[in-house]
Amino acid sequence: MDLSHGVPVQVHLETFVTQEAETENHVFDEPGTVVQMGDTLYIRYREVNEEEHTDYPVTLKLRADGSVQLSRGSSEDDTHLRLHFANNRRILTRYRTPYGIIPVETVTPRLDVRLTTDPLAGEIYIEYELFGNGDHLGNYRMRLLFNA
Repeated sequence: MDLSHGVPVQVHLETFVTQEAETENHVFDEPGTVVQMGDTLYIRYREVNEEEHTDYPVTLKLRADGSVQLSRGSSEDDTHLRLHFANNRRILTRYRTPYGIIPVETVTPRLDVRLTTDPLAGEIYIEYELFGNGDHLGNYRMRLLFNA
Protein backbone atom coordinates (compact mmCIF):
# COMPACT_ATOMS: atom_id res chain seq x y z
CA MET A 1 0.00 0.00 0.00
CA ASP A 2 1.40 3.40 -0.99
CA LEU A 3 1.35 5.65 2.07
CA SER A 4 3.42 8.46 0.56
CA HIS A 5 0.34 10.57 -0.26
CA GLY A 6 -1.55 9.84 2.95
CA VAL A 7 -4.31 7.40 3.75
CA PRO A 8 -7.40 8.41 5.74
CA VAL A 9 -7.79 6.49 9.02
CA GLN A 10 -10.00 6.50 12.08
CA VAL A 11 -8.08 7.19 15.30
CA HIS A 12 -9.15 5.99 18.75
CA LEU A 13 -7.06 7.40 21.61
CA GLU A 14 -7.30 6.58 25.31
CA THR A 15 -5.13 8.36 27.85
CA PHE A 16 -4.80 7.78 31.57
CA VAL A 17 -3.12 10.40 33.73
CA THR A 18 -2.24 9.63 37.37
CA GLN A 19 -1.16 12.57 39.49
CA GLU A 20 -1.13 12.57 43.30
CA ALA A 21 -3.16 9.31 43.51
CA GLU A 22 -5.91 10.71 41.21
CA THR A 23 -6.43 9.18 37.76
CA GLU A 24 -8.13 10.90 34.83
CA ASN A 25 -9.19 9.11 31.68
CA HIS A 26 -9.70 10.80 28.31
CA VAL A 27 -11.02 9.21 25.11
CA PHE A 28 -10.91 10.71 21.62
CA ASP A 29 -12.32 9.29 18.38
CA GLU A 30 -11.19 11.41 15.45
CA PRO A 31 -10.51 11.10 11.72
CA GLY A 32 -6.83 11.18 10.83
CA THR A 33 -4.22 10.46 8.19
CA VAL A 34 -1.27 8.09 7.96
CA VAL A 35 1.65 9.21 5.78
CA GLN A 36 4.99 7.53 5.20
CA MET A 37 8.10 9.60 4.41
CA GLY A 38 11.20 7.51 3.99
CA ASP A 39 11.28 4.99 6.83
CA THR A 40 9.19 7.19 9.17
CA LEU A 41 5.43 6.82 9.60
CA TYR A 42 3.34 9.84 10.61
CA ILE A 43 -0.11 9.60 12.19
CA ARG A 44 -1.91 12.95 12.16
CA TYR A 45 -5.24 13.95 13.64
CA ARG A 46 -6.91 16.77 15.56
CA GLU A 47 -7.65 16.37 19.25
CA VAL A 48 -10.98 18.15 19.75
CA ASN A 49 -12.40 18.69 23.23
CA GLU A 50 -15.76 20.46 22.97
CA GLU A 51 -16.11 20.79 26.76
CA GLU A 52 -12.82 22.69 27.05
CA HIS A 53 -13.19 24.39 23.63
CA THR A 54 -9.80 23.14 22.45
CA ASP A 55 -8.71 21.85 19.06
CA TYR A 56 -5.05 20.82 18.76
CA PRO A 57 -3.26 19.24 15.83
CA VAL A 58 -1.47 16.06 16.95
CA THR A 59 1.28 14.16 15.13
CA LEU A 60 2.83 10.85 16.16
CA LYS A 61 6.09 10.17 14.41
CA LEU A 62 7.02 6.47 14.40
CA ARG A 63 10.72 6.14 13.67
CA ALA A 64 12.54 3.13 12.25
CA ASP A 65 14.56 2.79 15.49
CA GLY A 66 11.33 2.07 17.40
CA SER A 67 11.13 5.44 19.12
CA VAL A 68 8.03 7.66 18.96
CA GLN A 69 7.72 11.43 18.97
CA LEU A 70 4.43 13.08 19.95
CA SER A 71 3.72 16.69 18.95
CA ARG A 72 0.59 18.41 20.25
CA GLY A 73 -0.19 21.92 19.05
CA SER A 74 1.62 23.67 16.23
CA SER A 75 4.80 25.70 16.18
CA GLU A 76 2.67 28.84 15.69
CA ASP A 77 0.50 28.16 18.78
CA ASP A 78 1.32 29.58 22.21
CA THR A 79 1.04 26.01 23.56
CA HIS A 80 3.20 23.38 21.92
CA LEU A 81 4.26 20.07 23.45
CA ARG A 82 6.77 17.72 21.88
CA LEU A 83 7.51 14.51 23.77
CA HIS A 84 9.97 11.77 22.81
CA PHE A 85 9.56 8.15 23.86
CA ALA A 86 12.10 5.34 23.68
CA ASN A 87 12.02 2.16 25.77
CA ASN A 88 13.82 2.60 29.10
CA ARG A 89 15.28 6.00 28.21
CA ARG A 90 15.01 9.40 29.86
CA ILE A 91 14.63 12.14 27.23
CA LEU A 92 14.69 15.90 27.80
CA THR A 93 12.44 18.19 25.74
CA ARG A 94 10.56 21.50 26.08
CA TYR A 95 6.92 22.43 26.58
CA ARG A 96 5.98 25.88 25.30
CA THR A 97 3.13 27.46 27.27
CA PRO A 98 1.64 30.98 27.31
CA TYR A 99 3.75 31.50 30.45
CA GLY A 100 7.07 30.48 28.93
CA ILE A 101 9.06 27.38 28.08
CA ILE A 102 9.16 24.56 30.63
CA PRO A 103 11.83 21.84 30.38
CA VAL A 104 10.22 18.40 30.69
CA GLU A 105 11.57 14.87 30.63
CA THR A 106 9.96 11.58 29.76
CA VAL A 107 10.96 8.19 31.13
CA THR A 108 9.39 5.37 29.14
CA PRO A 109 9.26 1.96 30.85
CA ARG A 110 7.02 0.52 28.10
CA LEU A 111 6.59 1.31 24.42
CA ASP A 112 4.85 -1.11 22.05
CA VAL A 113 4.08 -0.46 18.38
CA ARG A 114 2.17 -2.96 16.24
CA LEU A 115 1.36 -2.23 12.60
CA THR A 116 -0.32 -4.13 9.78
CA THR A 117 -0.47 -3.07 6.14
CA ASP A 118 -3.32 -5.19 4.77
CA PRO A 119 -5.59 -3.88 6.14
CA LEU A 120 -3.81 -0.74 7.30
CA ALA A 121 -4.09 -0.65 11.08
CA GLY A 122 -1.98 -0.18 14.16
CA GLU A 123 -1.72 0.11 17.90
CA ILE A 124 0.71 2.30 19.84
CA TYR A 125 0.88 1.77 23.59
CA ILE A 126 3.10 4.00 25.73
CA GLU A 127 3.58 4.09 29.49
CA TYR A 128 5.68 7.01 30.62
CA GLU A 129 6.55 9.21 33.55
CA LEU A 130 6.70 12.97 33.10
CA PHE A 131 9.11 15.21 34.98
CA GLY A 132 9.23 19.01 35.02
CA ASN A 133 12.22 20.84 36.49
CA GLY A 134 13.25 17.54 38.11
CA ASP A 135 9.87 17.06 39.84
CA HIS A 136 7.72 14.01 39.10
CA LEU A 137 4.55 15.38 37.45
CA GLY A 138 2.70 12.11 36.94
CA ASN A 139 2.40 8.70 35.35
CA TYR A 140 0.79 8.44 31.94
CA ARG A 141 -0.56 5.69 29.72
CA MET A 142 -1.56 6.24 26.13
CA ARG A 143 -3.17 3.75 23.76
CA LEU A 144 -3.78 4.81 20.19
CA LEU A 145 -5.53 2.56 17.70
CA PHE A 146 -5.98 3.41 14.03
CA ASN A 147 -7.42 1.71 10.98
CA ALA A 148 -8.19 2.59 7.40
